[in-house]
Amino acid sequence: MNVFDVLKARGFIKQTVYEEDMYRMLDSEKVPFYVGFDPTADSLHIGHYIPVMAMAHMQKFGHKPIVLVGGGTAMVGDPSGRTDMRSMMTTETIENNCKAFYKQLGRFLDFEGENKAIMVNNAEWLRPLNYIDFIREIGVYFSVNKMLTAECYRSRMEKGLSFLEFNYMLMQGYDFLELFRRYGCKLQLGGNDQWNNMLAGADLIRRKERQDAFAMTFTLLETSDGKKMGKTAKGALWLDENKTTPYEFFQYFRNVEDVKVEECLKLLTFVELEEIEELCKYKDERINEAKIRLAYEVTKLVHGEAAAEKAKAEAAANFSGNTGNMSVVEVSADDPLVVDLMVLAGVCTSKSEARRLIEGGGVKINDSKVEGVGVKVSDLTSDSEFILHKGKKVHLKVCLK
Repeated sequence: MNVFDVLKARGFIKQTVYEEDMYRMLDSEKVPFYVGFDPTADSLHIGHYIPVMAMAHMQKFGHKPIVLVGGGTAMVGDPSGRTDMRSMMTTETIENNCKAFYKQLGRFLDFEGENKAIMVNNAEWLRPLNYIDFIREIGVYFSVNKMLTAECYRSRMEKGLSFLEFNYMLMQGYDFLELFRRYGCKLQLGGNDQWNNMLAGADLIRRKERQDAFAMTFTLLETSDGKKMGKTAKGALWLDENKTTPYEFFQYFRNVEDVKVEECLKLLTFVELEEIEELCKYKDERINEAKIRLAYEVTKLVHGEAAAEKAKAEAAANFSGNTGNMSVVEVSADDPLVVDLMVLAGVCTSKSEARRLIEGGGVKINDSKVEGVGVKVSDLTSDSEFILHKGKKVHLKVCLK
């Protein structure tokens, strides 16, 4: 099979350019391709996960992954999806973040094999640039009128778009050109919010080098109401176990919406499509088996098999009501509302879900029923460690700190 068929069947592909030509290229040669990651934190998060999985599928089919970390572009900041300007980071912080990415990506990509993945830093060619030379060589190929129609810029016009950020599209386009020149890179992959930046790079190669170049974006991981998935009460769902524990990670996907389970299994795991169809064919309580499989497979990929087994066992103990084997979930909060606690502890994915359960009489702290959404933990117990009961099946030991 062509890897394009696999990505399409699993629901990855959102937009492409020159699709038929790209399909033939992927069929006939081993293609160097890249995904860019701006090192704005010392860990990747769930928002990076889909492009990383796509890279892994591409590598399995013999194509060569190039991980581009934006040590140079991070000094400017991507305006895409932003309502304000990103804060500036020191070069030391950027370098440390890049090192953390390499370790995390090693669970998904092979950096040692025949078509081994490589990691490069665009600081290598962006930081030494002579601005006048750059504008003369690259800027001439960019239309300001066309750039201002791009969503990443248009959405910022009301609050103000700095000239610093306006350069970002040129810099990302130049990245693609530089990777083409150095490694023969012909394809850029990324999230759908990067479409305009990616087109700019492919167009730059075609106009300046008179060679084919392609772009492919992927669907964003969203909830059923269109919000980005991976936002928790504690913030982002990180791939670093020190930021999001394997148990919290497991519980997030164990509690994913029923209607999103099949999509998540296709995008976030390597489970075969036939097995996914079998797991998700029931729309009643049997969908919980698919959720457990999803949570286990994703946690195994991110944190390893041992961590996934441990998280699965802890979750099973919590669901069985066996308090002797329960894991302790630590929650950093000072006397929270129970409705907030349920989200922080990972037993609900949203406050609205927690409210419905409380209003339906299905929540207890120890043996005390939670009578309303305004009830605090201290209204029911003075202890910092207690059992949170959600319905008849979910029983979780919580420790406030």
